[in-house]
Amino acid sequence: MKKIIVLSLLMLVALTLFAQERRELHILSINDPHAAIEQFPRLGYVADSLRTLYPDLLILSGGDNRSGDPVNDMFEIPAYPMVALMNQVGFHATVVGNHEFDSSQEGLARLINLGAFSTLCANMEPDPKWKMHVKPYQVFDCGGISVGVLGITALGSMGIPESHPARMTDIKFMDPLETIQKYQFLREKCDVVLLLSHLGYKTDVKFSAELPWVDIIVGGHSHTQLDGGEIHNGILITQNSKSLPFATHSTLVLQGGKVVEKKAERIAVKGMSGENKTIAELVRYFSENPAFKRVLAVAETPFECKEELGCMLCEAFITETGADISYLNAGGVRIEEHPAGDITMGDIMKMDPFQNNLVELHVTGKELADMLISCYDNDKQRFPFVGGITCDIVTDPVTQKVKKLTLYDKTGKKLNMKKTYHVVGNSYSIAVSPTNRADQGQSMGITTPDIIKNYLEHQGRISFQGRRCLNLKH
Repeated sequence: MKKIIVLSLLMLVALTLFAQERRELHILSINDPHAAIEQFPRLGYVADSLRTLYPDLLILSGGDNRSGDPVNDMFEIPAYPMVALMNQVGFHATVVGNHEFDSSQEGLARLINLGAFSTLCANMEPDPKWKMHVKPYQVFDCGGISVGVLGITALGSMGIPESHPARMTDIKFMDPLETIQKYQFLREKCDVVLLLSHLGYKTDVKFSAELPWVDIIVGGHSHTQLDGGEIHNGILITQNSKSLPFATHSTLVLQGGKVVEKKAERIAVKGMSGENKTIAELVRYFSENPAFKRVLAVAETPFECKEELGCMLCEAFITETGADISYLNAGGVRIEEHPAGDITMGDIMKMDPFQNNLVELHVTGKELADMLISCYDNDKQRFPFVGGITCDIVTDPVTQKVKKLTLYDKTGKKLNMKKTYHVVGNSYSIAVSPTNRADQGQSMGITTPDIIKNYLEHQGRISFQGRRCLNLKH
Protein backbone atom coordinates (compact mmCIF):
# COMPACT_ATOMS: atom_id res chain seq x y z
CA MET A 1 0.00 0.00 0.00
CA LYS A 2 2.85 2.36 0.87
CA LYS A 3 4.46 1.61 -2.52
CA ILE A 4 1.23 2.59 -4.30
CA ILE A 5 1.00 5.85 -2.35
CA VAL A 6 4.65 6.67 -3.06
CA LEU A 7 4.21 5.91 -6.79
CA SER A 8 1.08 8.07 -6.91
CA LEU A 9 2.90 10.94 -5.25
CA LEU A 10 5.83 10.61 -7.67
CA MET A 11 3.44 10.64 -10.63
CA LEU A 12 1.70 13.72 -9.22
CA VAL A 13 5.04 15.50 -8.80
CA ALA A 14 6.05 14.53 -12.35
CA LEU A 15 2.77 15.82 -13.78
CA THR A 16 3.10 19.06 -11.82
CA LEU A 17 6.65 19.59 -13.05
CA PHE A 18 5.54 18.85 -16.63
CA ALA A 19 2.72 21.38 -16.36
CA GLN A 20 5.15 24.02 -15.09
CA GLU A 21 7.77 23.28 -17.74
CA ARG A 22 8.32 26.00 -20.33
CA ARG A 23 7.41 24.69 -23.76
CA GLU A 24 7.59 26.41 -27.12
CA LEU A 25 5.32 26.32 -30.15
CA HIS A 26 6.93 27.38 -33.44
CA ILE A 27 4.89 28.43 -36.48
CA LEU A 28 6.02 29.24 -40.02
CA SER A 29 3.33 31.17 -41.89
CA ILE A 30 2.81 32.81 -45.26
CA ASN A 31 -0.15 34.60 -46.81
CA ASP A 32 -1.30 35.65 -50.28
CA PRO A 33 1.48 33.91 -52.22
CA HIS A 34 -0.61 34.32 -55.40
CA ALA A 35 1.15 31.51 -57.22
CA ALA A 36 4.66 32.88 -56.68
CA ILE A 37 6.08 29.44 -57.43
CA GLU A 38 9.54 30.84 -58.14
CA GLN A 39 9.87 31.65 -54.42
CA PHE A 40 9.13 28.11 -53.23
CA PRO A 41 12.67 26.66 -53.44
CA ARG A 42 13.74 29.36 -50.97
CA LEU A 43 10.61 28.94 -48.82
CA GLY A 44 11.34 25.22 -48.72
CA TYR A 45 14.86 26.00 -47.50
CA VAL A 46 13.43 28.19 -44.72
CA ALA A 47 11.02 25.42 -43.68
CA ASP A 48 13.80 22.81 -43.73
CA SER A 49 16.07 25.03 -41.62
CA LEU A 50 13.41 25.74 -39.01
CA ARG A 51 12.32 22.09 -38.87
CA THR A 52 15.91 21.10 -38.09
CA LEU A 53 15.71 23.29 -34.99
CA TYR A 54 12.03 22.70 -34.22
CA PRO A 55 10.84 19.26 -35.41
CA ASP A 56 7.21 20.03 -34.49
CA LEU A 57 7.08 23.18 -36.64
CA LEU A 58 3.51 24.09 -37.71
CA ILE A 59 3.30 25.49 -41.26
CA LEU A 60 0.26 27.54 -42.31
CA SER A 61 -1.02 29.70 -45.17
CA GLY A 62 -3.34 32.68 -44.80
CA GLY A 63 -4.98 31.97 -48.19
CA ASP A 64 -4.99 33.24 -51.78
CA ASN A 65 -2.51 30.58 -52.79
CA ARG A 66 -3.40 30.83 -56.50
CA SER A 67 -4.01 33.46 -59.22
CA GLY A 68 -0.88 35.31 -60.24
CA ASP A 69 1.36 33.15 -62.44
CA PRO A 70 0.15 31.44 -65.62
CA VAL A 71 2.54 28.53 -65.02
CA ASN A 72 0.34 27.70 -62.04
CA ASP A 73 -3.05 29.03 -63.07
CA MET A 74 -3.03 27.62 -66.63
CA PHE A 75 -1.62 24.21 -65.76
CA GLU A 76 -3.62 21.24 -67.13
CA ILE A 77 -5.09 20.93 -63.64
CA PRO A 78 -5.42 24.67 -62.89
CA ALA A 79 -3.45 25.71 -59.78
CA TYR A 80 -2.10 22.21 -59.13
CA PRO A 81 1.57 23.33 -59.11
CA MET A 82 0.96 25.40 -55.97
CA VAL A 83 -0.71 22.45 -54.25
CA ALA A 84 2.19 20.15 -55.19
CA LEU A 85 4.74 22.67 -53.93
CA MET A 86 2.86 23.25 -50.67
CA ASN A 87 2.72 19.47 -50.20
CA GLN A 88 6.48 19.29 -50.69
CA VAL A 89 7.19 22.12 -48.22
CA GLY A 90 5.04 20.32 -45.64
CA PHE A 91 2.14 22.68 -45.03
CA HIS A 92 -0.34 21.59 -42.39
CA ALA A 93 -3.27 23.86 -43.28
CA THR A 94 -4.50 26.78 -45.35
CA VAL A 95 -7.55 28.98 -45.02
CA VAL A 96 -9.80 29.52 -48.04
CA GLY A 97 -8.98 32.91 -49.57
CA ASN A 98 -11.27 34.71 -52.00
CA HIS A 99 -9.04 33.77 -54.94
CA GLU A 100 -9.30 30.08 -54.14
CA PHE A 101 -12.75 30.38 -55.75
CA ASP A 102 -11.13 31.37 -59.07
CA SER A 103 -10.87 27.61 -59.66
CA SER A 104 -14.71 27.28 -59.78
CA GLN A 105 -16.53 25.02 -57.34
CA GLU A 106 -15.41 21.80 -59.01
CA GLY A 107 -11.85 23.08 -59.43
CA LEU A 108 -11.55 24.08 -55.77
CA ALA A 109 -12.90 20.71 -54.63
CA ARG A 110 -10.33 18.96 -56.80
CA LEU A 111 -7.44 21.03 -55.45
CA ILE A 112 -8.53 20.39 -51.87
CA ASN A 113 -8.51 16.64 -52.53
CA LEU A 114 -5.01 16.86 -54.04
CA GLY A 115 -3.60 18.68 -51.02
CA ALA A 116 -1.79 16.80 -48.25
CA PHE A 117 -2.77 19.67 -45.93
CA SER A 118 -6.14 20.69 -44.47
CA THR A 119 -8.34 23.41 -46.00
CA LEU A 120 -10.12 25.38 -43.29
CA CYS A 121 -13.01 27.85 -43.38
CA ALA A 122 -15.70 28.03 -40.69
CA ASN A 123 -17.95 30.61 -42.35
CA MET A 124 -18.70 28.72 -45.57
CA GLU A 125 -21.01 25.76 -46.12
CA PRO A 126 -20.72 24.22 -49.60
CA ASP A 127 -23.60 22.17 -50.96
CA PRO A 128 -22.64 18.49 -50.54
CA LYS A 129 -22.86 18.06 -54.33
CA TRP A 130 -19.54 19.92 -54.68
CA LYS A 131 -17.75 17.30 -52.53
CA MET A 132 -15.66 20.13 -51.15
CA HIS A 133 -13.85 18.84 -48.06
CA VAL A 134 -13.52 22.07 -46.10
CA LYS A 135 -13.28 21.88 -42.30
CA PRO A 136 -14.11 24.75 -39.93
CA TYR A 137 -11.11 23.95 -37.71
CA GLN A 138 -8.52 21.33 -36.89
CA VAL A 139 -6.57 20.53 -33.74
CA PHE A 140 -2.87 19.78 -34.31
CA ASP A 141 -0.57 18.03 -31.82
CA CYS A 142 2.73 19.89 -31.96
CA GLY A 143 5.06 17.99 -29.66
CA GLY A 144 2.44 17.62 -26.96
CA ILE A 145 1.01 21.12 -27.43
CA SER A 146 -2.56 21.02 -28.74
CA VAL A 147 -3.18 23.83 -31.25
CA GLY A 148 -6.71 24.59 -32.40
CA VAL A 149 -6.58 26.28 -35.82
CA LEU A 150 -9.83 27.97 -36.93
CA GLY A 151 -10.22 29.22 -40.52
CA ILE A 152 -12.23 32.30 -41.51
CA THR A 153 -12.57 34.26 -44.75
CA ALA A 154 -13.71 37.78 -45.64
CA LEU A 155 -17.00 38.61 -47.33
CA GLY A 156 -17.25 41.55 -49.71
CA SER A 157 -20.02 44.06 -50.19
CA MET A 158 -22.17 41.45 -51.97
CA GLY A 159 -22.05 39.10 -48.98
CA ILE A 160 -19.65 36.66 -50.68
CA PRO A 161 -15.85 36.49 -51.06
CA GLU A 162 -14.42 38.76 -53.75
CA SER A 163 -14.39 36.44 -56.71
CA HIS A 164 -16.78 35.81 -59.61
CA PRO A 165 -20.28 35.28 -58.11
CA ALA A 166 -20.99 32.41 -60.52
CA ARG A 167 -18.17 30.45 -58.88
CA MET A 168 -19.89 30.57 -55.50
CA THR A 169 -23.41 29.41 -56.29
CA ASP A 170 -24.73 26.79 -53.85
CA ILE A 171 -22.22 27.82 -51.20
CA LYS A 172 -23.59 29.47 -48.08
CA PHE A 173 -21.51 32.14 -46.33
CA MET A 174 -21.95 33.39 -42.76
CA ASP A 175 -20.90 36.50 -40.86
CA PRO A 176 -17.21 36.11 -39.90
CA LEU A 177 -17.29 37.42 -36.31
CA GLU A 178 -20.52 35.66 -35.39
CA THR A 179 -19.08 32.45 -36.77
CA ILE A 180 -15.76 32.77 -34.92
CA GLN A 181 -17.56 33.20 -31.59
CA LYS A 182 -19.27 29.82 -32.04
CA TYR A 183 -15.89 28.13 -31.67
CA GLN A 184 -14.96 29.54 -28.26
CA PHE A 185 -15.01 25.95 -26.96
CA LEU A 186 -11.57 25.57 -28.52
CA ARG A 187 -10.19 27.56 -25.57
CA GLU A 188 -11.07 24.73 -23.19
CA LYS A 189 -10.06 22.04 -25.63
CA CYS A 190 -6.63 23.33 -26.71
CA ASP A 191 -3.44 24.76 -25.25
CA VAL A 192 -3.25 27.34 -28.06
CA VAL A 193 -6.04 28.84 -30.18
CA LEU A 194 -4.95 30.23 -33.57
CA LEU A 195 -7.24 32.11 -35.95
CA LEU A 196 -6.13 31.50 -39.54
CA SER A 197 -7.66 34.59 -41.08
CA HIS A 198 -8.24 35.85 -44.59
CA LEU A 199 -10.02 38.96 -43.30
CA GLY A 200 -7.38 41.67 -43.71
CA TYR A 201 -5.22 43.49 -41.17
CA LYS A 202 -7.74 46.15 -40.11
CA THR A 203 -10.44 43.55 -39.50
CA ASP A 204 -8.01 41.33 -37.58
CA VAL A 205 -7.17 44.26 -35.31
CA LYS A 206 -10.86 45.18 -34.91
CA PHE A 207 -11.88 41.61 -34.10
CA SER A 208 -9.04 41.17 -31.59
CA ALA A 209 -11.01 43.25 -29.08
CA GLU A 210 -13.84 40.68 -29.28
CA LEU A 211 -11.68 37.55 -29.06
CA PRO A 212 -9.88 37.41 -25.70
CA TRP A 213 -9.81 33.60 -25.97
CA VAL A 214 -7.61 33.65 -29.10
CA ASP A 215 -3.81 33.61 -28.74
CA ILE A 216 -2.62 34.44 -32.27
CA ILE A 217 -4.09 35.56 -35.59
CA VAL A 218 -2.19 34.50 -38.71
CA GLY A 219 -3.63 36.94 -41.23
CA GLY A 220 -3.92 37.59 -44.94
CA HIS A 221 -6.02 39.30 -47.63
CA SER A 222 -4.91 42.94 -47.23
CA HIS A 223 -1.23 42.25 -48.08
CA THR A 224 -0.15 44.29 -45.06
CA GLN A 225 3.57 44.08 -44.41
CA LEU A 226 4.24 43.87 -40.70
CA ASP A 227 7.63 43.80 -39.06
CA GLY A 228 7.10 40.28 -37.82
CA GLY A 229 3.97 40.76 -35.74
CA GLU A 230 2.02 43.15 -33.55
CA ILE A 231 0.21 42.67 -30.25
CA HIS A 232 -3.37 43.97 -30.22
CA ASN A 233 -5.58 43.37 -27.18
CA GLY A 234 -3.21 40.65 -26.07
CA ILE A 235 -3.33 38.81 -29.42
CA LEU A 236 -0.29 38.40 -31.66
CA ILE A 237 -1.22 39.37 -35.25
CA THR A 238 1.01 38.52 -38.22
CA GLN A 239 0.83 39.23 -41.95
CA ASN A 240 3.08 39.90 -44.96
CA SER A 241 2.63 41.50 -48.37
CA LYS A 242 1.72 39.37 -51.38
CA SER A 243 3.87 37.08 -53.54
CA LEU A 244 6.16 35.81 -50.77
CA PRO A 245 8.78 38.47 -50.19
CA PHE A 246 8.71 37.34 -46.55
CA ALA A 247 7.49 34.54 -44.32
CA THR A 248 6.83 34.80 -40.58
CA HIS A 249 8.30 32.70 -37.79
CA SER A 250 6.15 32.97 -34.64
CA THR A 251 7.12 31.60 -31.24
CA LEU A 252 4.65 31.07 -28.40
CA VAL A 253 6.00 30.08 -24.97
CA LEU A 254 3.69 28.08 -22.70
CA GLN A 255 4.02 27.53 -18.97
CA GLY A 256 1.50 25.97 -16.66
CA GLY A 257 -0.71 25.22 -19.65
CA LYS A 258 -0.96 28.89 -20.65
CA VAL A 259 0.72 31.08 -23.25
CA VAL A 260 3.05 33.42 -21.35
CA GLU A 261 5.14 34.89 -24.20
CA LYS A 262 4.50 35.68 -27.89
CA LYS A 263 6.79 37.00 -30.57
CA ALA A 264 7.12 36.96 -34.34
CA GLU A 265 9.95 37.70 -36.75
CA ARG A 266 9.79 38.09 -40.50
CA ILE A 267 12.16 36.07 -42.64
CA ALA A 268 13.22 37.32 -46.07
CA VAL A 269 12.35 34.71 -48.68
CA LYS A 270 12.98 36.71 -51.83
CA GLY A 271 16.71 37.00 -52.44
CA MET A 272 17.71 34.21 -50.06
CA SER A 273 20.63 32.21 -51.42
CA GLY A 274 19.67 28.79 -50.03
CA GLU A 275 17.08 26.60 -51.73
CA ASN A 276 15.48 23.18 -51.49
CA LYS A 277 16.82 21.31 -54.54
CA THR A 278 13.83 18.99 -54.90
CA ILE A 279 11.40 21.90 -54.91
CA ALA A 280 13.62 23.81 -57.36
CA GLU A 281 13.42 20.85 -59.74
CA LEU A 282 9.62 20.76 -59.37
CA VAL A 283 9.42 24.47 -60.21
CA ARG A 284 11.64 23.92 -63.26
CA TYR A 285 9.37 21.10 -64.43
CA PHE A 286 6.19 23.14 -64.03
CA SER A 287 7.74 26.15 -65.78
CA GLU A 288 8.60 24.34 -69.01
CA ASN A 289 5.79 25.71 -71.18
CA PRO A 290 7.04 27.53 -74.29
CA ALA A 291 3.56 28.93 -75.02
CA PHE A 292 3.99 31.47 -72.21
CA LYS A 293 7.28 32.74 -73.70
CA ARG A 294 5.78 33.62 -77.10
CA VAL A 295 6.24 37.34 -77.86
CA LEU A 296 2.97 39.06 -78.86
CA ALA A 297 4.08 42.69 -79.22
CA VAL A 298 6.69 45.22 -78.17
CA ALA A 299 6.08 47.97 -75.64
CA GLU A 300 7.96 51.01 -76.95
CA THR A 301 7.73 52.67 -73.53
CA PRO A 302 7.34 51.20 -70.05
CA PHE A 303 3.99 50.87 -68.28
CA GLU A 304 4.72 52.84 -65.13
CA CYS A 305 1.42 52.39 -63.27
CA LYS A 306 -1.66 50.19 -63.14
CA GLU A 307 -3.82 52.83 -64.85
CA GLU A 308 -1.66 52.72 -67.99
CA LEU A 309 -2.10 48.94 -68.06
CA GLY A 310 -5.85 49.33 -67.48
CA CYS A 311 -6.07 51.76 -70.39
CA MET A 312 -4.32 49.27 -72.64
CA LEU A 313 -6.64 46.40 -71.70
CA CYS A 314 -9.75 48.55 -72.17
CA GLU A 315 -8.41 49.75 -75.53
CA ALA A 316 -7.95 46.11 -76.55
CA PHE A 317 -11.59 45.34 -75.71
CA ILE A 318 -12.85 48.19 -77.90
CA THR A 319 -10.48 47.72 -80.81
CA GLU A 320 -11.14 43.99 -81.15
CA THR A 321 -14.95 44.17 -80.74
CA GLY A 322 -15.90 47.50 -82.32
CA ALA A 323 -17.69 48.55 -79.12
CA ASP A 324 -18.12 52.21 -78.16
CA ILE A 325 -17.05 51.89 -74.55
CA SER A 326 -15.32 49.34 -72.33
CA TYR A 327 -14.59 49.02 -68.64
CA LEU A 328 -12.63 46.74 -66.34
CA ASN A 329 -12.70 46.51 -62.55
CA ALA A 330 -9.50 47.88 -61.03
CA GLY A 331 -8.85 44.57 -59.23
CA GLY A 332 -8.83 42.86 -62.63
CA VAL A 333 -5.38 44.28 -63.42
CA ARG A 334 -3.01 42.14 -61.37
CA ILE A 335 0.40 43.75 -61.96
CA GLU A 336 1.53 47.30 -61.21
CA GLU A 337 3.98 47.95 -64.06
CA HIS A 338 5.75 46.42 -67.06
CA PRO A 339 9.08 47.40 -68.61
CA ALA A 340 9.57 48.50 -72.19
CA GLY A 341 10.31 45.63 -74.54
CA ASP A 342 8.70 42.29 -75.32
CA ILE A 343 5.20 41.47 -74.07
CA THR A 344 4.69 37.72 -73.90
CA MET A 345 1.65 35.52 -73.46
CA GLY A 346 2.89 34.86 -69.93
CA ASP A 347 2.86 38.61 -69.25
CA ILE A 348 -0.78 38.80 -70.37
CA MET A 349 -1.75 35.95 -68.10
CA LYS A 350 -0.11 37.75 -65.18
CA MET A 351 -1.97 40.97 -66.01
CA ASP A 352 -5.32 39.18 -66.37
CA PRO A 353 -5.18 35.65 -64.91
CA PHE A 354 -8.86 34.96 -64.31
CA GLN A 355 -10.08 33.59 -67.67
CA ASN A 356 -13.21 35.77 -67.54
CA ASN A 357 -15.37 35.93 -70.65
CA LEU A 358 -15.97 39.19 -72.48
CA VAL A 359 -19.58 40.39 -72.12
CA GLU A 360 -21.40 42.93 -74.30
CA LEU A 361 -24.53 44.95 -73.60
CA HIS A 362 -26.38 47.99 -74.89
CA VAL A 363 -27.09 50.60 -72.23
CA THR A 364 -27.80 54.31 -72.00
CA GLY A 365 -25.24 56.77 -70.70
CA LYS A 366 -27.18 56.95 -67.44
CA GLU A 367 -27.29 53.16 -67.10
CA LEU A 368 -23.54 53.01 -67.78
CA ALA A 369 -22.83 55.61 -65.08
CA ASP A 370 -24.90 53.58 -62.60
CA MET A 371 -22.96 50.44 -63.52
CA LEU A 372 -19.59 52.13 -63.02
CA ILE A 373 -20.62 53.37 -59.58
CA SER A 374 -21.93 49.92 -58.67
CA CYS A 375 -18.65 48.34 -59.78
CA TYR A 376 -16.76 50.89 -57.66
CA ASP A 377 -18.85 50.06 -54.59
CA ASN A 378 -18.35 46.30 -55.03
CA ASP A 379 -14.63 46.39 -55.87
CA LYS A 380 -13.27 47.82 -52.61
CA GLN A 381 -14.19 51.37 -53.70
CA ARG A 382 -11.73 51.34 -56.58
CA PHE A 383 -13.06 52.96 -59.73
CA PRO A 384 -12.93 50.77 -62.84
CA PHE A 385 -10.65 51.58 -65.75
CA VAL A 386 -12.48 52.63 -68.93
CA GLY A 387 -11.95 52.82 -72.68
CA GLY A 388 -13.66 55.08 -75.20
CA ILE A 389 -14.46 57.59 -72.45
CA THR A 390 -12.82 59.39 -69.56
CA CYS A 391 -14.30 59.98 -66.11
CA ASP A 392 -14.31 62.75 -63.51
CA ILE A 393 -15.14 61.20 -60.14
CA VAL A 394 -15.85 63.18 -56.98
CA THR A 395 -15.98 61.11 -53.79
CA ASP A 396 -16.95 61.93 -50.22
CA PRO A 397 -13.72 62.34 -48.19
CA VAL A 398 -15.22 60.44 -45.24
CA THR A 399 -17.35 57.64 -46.72
CA GLN A 400 -15.52 57.49 -50.09
CA LYS A 401 -18.92 57.12 -51.77
CA VAL A 402 -19.21 58.62 -55.26
CA LYS A 403 -20.89 62.03 -54.98
CA LYS A 404 -20.63 63.01 -58.63
CA LEU A 405 -19.63 61.20 -61.81
CA THR A 406 -19.15 62.92 -65.17
CA LEU A 407 -18.39 60.93 -68.34
CA TYR A 408 -16.74 62.40 -71.45
CA ASP A 409 -16.46 60.95 -74.94
CA LYS A 410 -13.26 60.91 -77.01
CA THR A 411 -13.78 64.52 -78.14
CA GLY A 412 -14.06 65.77 -74.57
CA LYS A 413 -17.82 66.34 -74.73
CA LYS A 414 -20.06 65.12 -71.92
CA LEU A 415 -21.57 61.74 -72.69
CA ASN A 416 -25.24 61.79 -73.70
CA MET A 417 -27.08 60.23 -70.76
CA LYS A 418 -30.06 59.27 -72.93
CA LYS A 419 -28.16 57.76 -75.86
CA THR A 420 -27.62 53.98 -76.08
CA TYR A 421 -24.02 52.73 -76.30
CA HIS A 422 -22.41 49.39 -77.14
CA VAL A 423 -20.45 48.50 -73.99
CA VAL A 424 -18.10 45.58 -73.28
CA GLY A 425 -16.48 44.40 -70.09
CA ASN A 426 -15.23 41.22 -68.50
CA SER A 427 -17.83 38.93 -66.93
CA TYR A 428 -16.65 39.69 -63.38
CA SER A 429 -16.94 43.47 -63.86
CA ILE A 430 -20.47 43.08 -65.21
CA ALA A 431 -21.45 40.66 -62.41
CA VAL A 432 -20.34 43.09 -59.68
CA SER A 433 -22.20 45.97 -61.35
CA PRO A 434 -25.81 45.03 -60.51
CA THR A 435 -28.34 47.70 -61.57
CA ASN A 436 -31.90 47.85 -62.86
CA ARG A 437 -30.78 48.30 -66.47
CA ALA A 438 -32.81 46.66 -69.25
CA ASP A 439 -29.88 44.73 -70.80
CA GLN A 440 -28.01 42.52 -68.32
CA GLY A 441 -25.43 41.46 -70.92
CA GLN A 442 -24.51 38.50 -73.11
CA SER A 443 -21.26 36.55 -73.31
CA MET A 444 -19.27 37.07 -76.51
CA GLY A 445 -17.79 33.57 -76.27
CA ILE A 446 -14.16 34.67 -75.89
CA THR A 447 -11.95 35.16 -72.84
CA THR A 448 -10.37 38.51 -72.09
CA PRO A 449 -6.77 37.14 -72.29
CA ASP A 450 -7.56 35.94 -75.82
CA ILE A 451 -8.93 39.37 -76.76
CA ILE A 452 -5.79 41.04 -75.39
CA LYS A 453 -3.56 38.54 -77.23
CA ASN A 454 -5.36 39.27 -80.51
CA TYR A 455 -5.04 43.01 -79.96
CA LEU A 456 -1.31 42.88 -79.27
CA GLU A 457 -0.61 40.66 -82.25
CA HIS A 458 -2.58 43.02 -84.51
CA GLN A 459 -0.82 46.13 -83.14
CA GLY A 460 2.75 44.83 -83.05
CA ARG A 461 4.09 47.87 -81.20
CA ILE A 462 2.29 49.88 -78.51
CA SER A 463 2.84 52.76 -76.11
CA PHE A 464 0.53 53.87 -73.31
CA GLN A 465 2.97 56.03 -71.39
CA GLY A 466 1.12 58.88 -69.70
CA ARG A 467 -2.32 57.55 -70.66
CA ARG A 468 -5.02 58.25 -68.08
CA CYS A 469 -8.76 57.62 -68.07
CA LEU A 470 -9.74 58.60 -64.53
CA ASN A 471 -9.67 61.92 -62.70
CA LEU A 472 -10.39 61.32 -59.02
CA LYS A 473 -11.26 64.19 -56.68
CA HIS A 474 -12.26 64.29 -53.01
